[in-house]
Amino acid sequence: MRIFKKLDIFMLRQFLMLFAGTFFISLFVLMMQFLWRYVDDLIGKGLSLEVLGQFFWYMGLMMVPQALPLAILLASLITMGNLGESSELTAIKASGISLLKSLRGLIIFSCFIAGCSFIFQNNIGPNANIQLRQLLLSMKQKSPELEIPEEIFYAGIPGCNLYVQHKDLDKGMLYGVMIYRMTESFEDAAIILADSGRLQSTADKMHLKLTLYSGEWFENMRSQELAGGASVPYRRESFMAKVILLDFDNGFNLAEASGIAQMAQAQSLPQLVLHIDSIHQVGDSIGRQVAHDIRQFSFPSTKTSKKDSLKSLAKAEDGTVNFDSIFTKQSPEQQRDILQRAGNRIQTNTMDTEFRGLAAHDYNQREREYRIEILNKFVLSIVCIVFFFIGASLGAIIRKGGLGVPVIISVLVFILFYILDNTGYRMAQQGSWTVWFGKGLALAVLLPLASFVTYKANKDSVVFNMDAYRTFFMRLLGLRLKRNIASKEVIINDPDYRRDAERLNALSVEIDHYSEEHHLKHLPNPINVFFRYKPDHEVERMATELEEVIEDLGNTRDRYVLSYLNQYPVVSEKAHTRPFDTPWLNKAAAIIFPIGIILYIRMCRFRLRLYHDLKQISRVNGQMTERISSMHNAF
Repeated sequence: MRIFKKLDIFMLRQFLMLFAGTFFISLFVLMMQFLWRYVDDLIGKGLSLEVLGQFFWYMGLMMVPQALPLAILLASLITMGNLGESSELTAIKASGISLLKSLRGLIIFSCFIAGCSFIFQNNIGPNANIQLRQLLLSMKQKSPELEIPEEIFYAGIPGCNLYVQHKDLDKGMLYGVMIYRMTESFEDAAIILADSGRLQSTADKMHLKLTLYSGEWFENMRSQELAGGASVPYRRESFMAKVILLDFDNGFNLAEASGIAQMAQAQSLPQLVLHIDSIHQVGDSIGRQVAHDIRQFSFPSTKTSKKDSLKSLAKAEDGTVNFDSIFTKQSPEQQRDILQRAGNRIQTNTMDTEFRGLAAHDYNQREREYRIEILNKFVLSIVCIVFFFIGASLGAIIRKGGLGVPVIISVLVFILFYILDNTGYRMAQQGSWTVWFGKGLALAVLLPLASFVTYKANKDSVVFNMDAYRTFFMRLLGLRLKRNIASKEVIINDPDYRRDAERLNALSVEIDHYSEEHHLKHLPNPINVFFRYKPDHEVERMATELEEVIEDLGNTRDRYVLSYLNQYPVVSEKAHTRPFDTPWLNKAAAIIFPIGIILYIRMCRFRLRLYHDLKQISRVNGQMTERISSMHNAF
């Protein structure tokens, strides 16, 4: 028995072509968004094409797990939207195949993509992350003249701290320059102040050329005796222009990757589990050591025997030890020594406890990051399947193909996922939420959404049918469409004008009788409205009669008759009698304040509108019968 049938192959062909295109589009968009964050590290650095190629390659690899869910969401939306718009989905359902059964091949393919995403994150993603971060760190260390911040001391140049008040990147000038030149000894440290300056790389890329303008140089001198016996502690020099060469290897060298390799994003699943076990062992050892130190501090060992120790203690009458009496019996020198040793011991233990607390917090933070990364590998894989069900179901409901509505819906769903996932990550990282809750927040919201839209799509629901919502709100607000009856190009049967005129005359008489009997301009009895409702079949019968006459006269070729037909209002048959069809809803609405009052006023408005509609129908009936009589007289 074949696993994939012709329908599965057909659906896969439709999906795979779109998936390939949407994947590269999604990957490109995510890469541009990532590139925008680091554009300052690339521009003006003189990077070779090989380095740029490596940067874009590893950046693309790192973005693949994020691009896969978005590509599946967009491709499934467009695929099912195209099938629904071309009525192919209707034909599939008409043949007795349910929606889920028709999606069988795509579901298997989505599970396959989810598995590939997990394998990619576990095997290829960590190395790509290491290489990309290594390149970014190396780029930041290259051409430091562009990295010098304003109004902050910059220590990226070996041997000196540089302060710049203002930068002009267009001219390449630095203003308000202050330099602290540091050496191994503070005896010959120098402070350089300059009004402006320019920092450039030399041709060999091994030095930085710093040209300063309008400044002063203060420098400590080593202790030495000059001729004449005068000692000079420092020297001061004023200059209009001065050039300083600083040792700095400005070539592109890869940074050390040992620190980067310890990051959670640079670890595979087995490595993350191993690191968590190591952290637990270190944390347990710290806890045991803290417990041991506390016991030592609380119960210190003494060289004297218990009997000799008790002799020196002053006991109260009840047998308890009075430490105050022991302290007062000591000499002032001994009291001062006791207080000093106690204070030093407390301070030492406090500092040691704080240090161990910081170490424990650091280990706890690293453990959270490792656990977050473990869950992230599974979340990004499961989201591929969830996004498929959301996209395929919404596409089957909306039935709009192309890149219009599907792109908008995909962006909205992905933004929802990104906000929830990023919020959960931040809260879990700082310890406000547990790790499983923070990383599972997005799935906890999207899984019910996927189940809901899949159920609605499988039941052919109109939950996302804009026309249904438009009709509902028009009925709620009392709005209605106007008639738009146009002349027909082909007419098979001409109208029976004489019979239609008789029916319209009889309808006018019934309308006059109904208006006199029901008093539509008066307020109705609220008890009858909400608790003793009786249907008004007379209006329903008159509205049906009118629609039959309009349908028959719609076959006319006379433009005056068509004009009169379009003047007939669309009669609301039930809104003037009660708010709801269900009796218990009417009773509940009457009890709940102020809903009952609002619905009562709304119903009164419909009664008044019905009164005017009936008057309009009677007036148009007279015009219509008069026109029909003139047509017969003409013939």
